[in-house]
Amino acid sequence: ILGHPVEFNHQDDGCSAEGGQAGAQALAADPTIAAVIGTSCSSAALGVADTILSDKGVVLISPSNTGPALTDPATHQPFYLRTAHNDKLQGAAVAAYALEEVQATSAATIHDGSPYADGLQQVFADEFAAGGGTIVSQEAIQVGDTDFKPVLTDIGAALTEAGGTTMLYYPIFVAEGGLITQQAREIGDLEDTQLAGSDGMFTPDWIEAAGADNAEDVAISGPDLTAFQQNEFYEGEFLPAYQEKFGEEPQSVFHAHSFDAMNMVAQAIEEVAIEGDDGSLQIPRTAFKDALFGIEGFEGITGNLSCDENGDCQQTAIMAVHVVKGGDFGDPVFSREFSLAE
Repeated sequence: ILGHPVEFNHQDDGCSAEGGQAGAQALAADPTIAAVIGTSCSSAALGVADTILSDKGVVLISPSNTGPALTDPATHQPFYLRTAHNDKLQGAAVAAYALEEVQATSAATIHDGSPYADGLQQVFADEFAAGGGTIVSQEAIQVGDTDFKPVLTDIGAALTEAGGTTMLYYPIFVAEGGLITQQAREIGDLEDTQLAGSDGMFTPDWIEAAGADNAEDVAISGPDLTAFQQNEFYEGEFLPAYQEKFGEEPQSVFHAHSFDAMNMVAQAIEEVAIEGDDGSLQIPRTAFKDALFGIEGFEGITGNLSCDENGDCQQTAIMAVHVVKGGDFGDPVFSREFSLAE
């Protein structure tokens, strides 16, 4: 950027608050860090990395945090923004799928207490109820638990009592999501219930954890990756370059959001950086942050990005639902654009 090499400092947040704290502290202590692309999970950011880095005046821009609280005016940190969608969009999409495609009349949810899962299931529950559905149960589990049969048995009984077409939505992560999928198949009352998760499970690792037979017909939501295929650069340059560098296609559902985040950072640095006569480069932190938040109509792979005052740069997003068939997510069975303005 501006003739200066970019060095990579990788900190693993472990998809946890503890990891987010450790990683953010390590990066905040390095005065050469201009911006941080992250965190991976909302739980590593909310009240942890977003606060630590904002207090230091270091931009944190996430390609994969989707928890609504991160950009809620009451909890938003001034140097935090994201290219990932807000789960207000994803929750609405899953509710629309449940009501229109599954034609569910009753639903239950499971979350793991993380900002991502709790926030997402709550948006779904609110939207599903607003659309005329009935939420019979919203259960919480603990990360690391392995026996979910008691909670699944209770949910199955509640859904059976409610009658009609039913859905169980558990927008959690790979380990617990795989076990819940396995164990739900053993609960008689859930035999005809549509199982559904979201992008925390949108990975081949979850199918492996659940077992292909158990994952069959489970609905999984996330950003519509097929929409990116309309982008000439994505198809003609990005994917071939990625394949050449890494020897495989992108495995993360948020790979394009990451690419967009880095290019936004580069654009903002070029806009505000001060080049010294001695070859030095200074990046005024507040001006850099303001340049990022001032981005409008940035032409990214994921669409045209415009950042609002709370850090949401993806004002609209095409959200999709896939149904697993033969151990593969396949093409979307539901896809629609949702907007934060709605």
